[in-house]
Amino acid sequence: MSAPRSEPSTKPKVVCCIGDIHGHINKLQSLWSNLQSQIDPQDFKTALIIFLGDYCDRGPHTRQVIDFLIRLPTTYPDQTHVFLSGNHEFAFAAFLGVLPRPPDEGFEFSEAWKEYEGNEEREGWFTGNGYEDMHLQGRMWGGTTKDRFDAYGIEFMGSVYDSGPTFESYGVPHGSADLVKAVPDEHKKFLADLVWVHEEDDVCVETDDGLLHCKLIAVHAGLERDKNVEEQLNFLRARDTRVPKVEALSGKKNTWDIPKELTENPTIVVSGHYGKLHVEGLRLIIDESGGLEEKPMAAIVLPSMKIVRDTDVLAK
Repeated sequence: MSAPRSEPSTKPKVVCCIGDIHGHINKLQSLWSNLQSQIDPQDFKTALIIFLGDYCDRGPHTRQVIDFLIRLPTTYPDQTHVFLSGNHEFAFAAFLGVLPRPPDEGFEFSEAWKEYEGNEEREGWFTGNGYEDMHLQGRMWGGTTKDRFDAYGIEFMGSVYDSGPTFESYGVPHGSADLVKAVPDEHKKFLADLVWVHEEDDVCVETDDGLLHCKLIAVHAGLERDKNVEEQLNFLRARDTRVPKVEALSGKKNTWDIPKELTENPTIVVSGHYGKLHVEGLRLIIDESGGLEEKPMAAIVLPSMKIVRDTDVLAK
């Protein structure tokens, strides 16, 4: 007798969305270990892992974090890894001069400084070697702010981006142009290759009514509420650096909600960025720590919608 034919598996793919890391290698390693422990081994082996951005700044180990991320595709070859740019990586890449060049021939990044020049003195924009055609965010990132505390009462670490610890992780003092030489080429390539948006056509979410099949859009801060979605996605896919600030990576108020046109067909919009953990319907904001040492680093696993943290204590 021939063996019975097995039915094709319809088990939905596991997707892990990992929130902001901000230079905390120990938290990242603990979170990764907990994900590995809490997800079925075969599912973890083939999972789609989406990192939601902000790998650098605030914490002390940016260099080690980027080393960890770069090694993942070799260590876990059957997984799919997506590395989104956060506003912090955009600014780090701008300082290093590895942002994508604008499509306009002859466009100089300095053309976009004007809109925010009223902030230059207070934010202490970078004026060292190479600043003349540096993207605005790179100048902000490498500068030295005159403000001591941010809007939340937390002391700045060098610049408005808290980039001091990133410089130190590469062995150079904050604000030094020597960082460009100190960052290894493979780290520059990692930063240069980061995507601004990631889209998946069929991701499942468990609901009270069973599995819901959704489109998924992952972007560091979110999509602007009142702008055409396809135009925004085209801009993000193209990584157009002519603007002084990319709202989908840096915005707060106008990128919090899912744009109305995406509510007509089930669409997950997943982000980091806000220093909050917020799961409401299909709007997922996964950044419980905001880069603060005392707060947990979090991830969300789909389709189960399970939150996993670096601080979870798992039964032996």
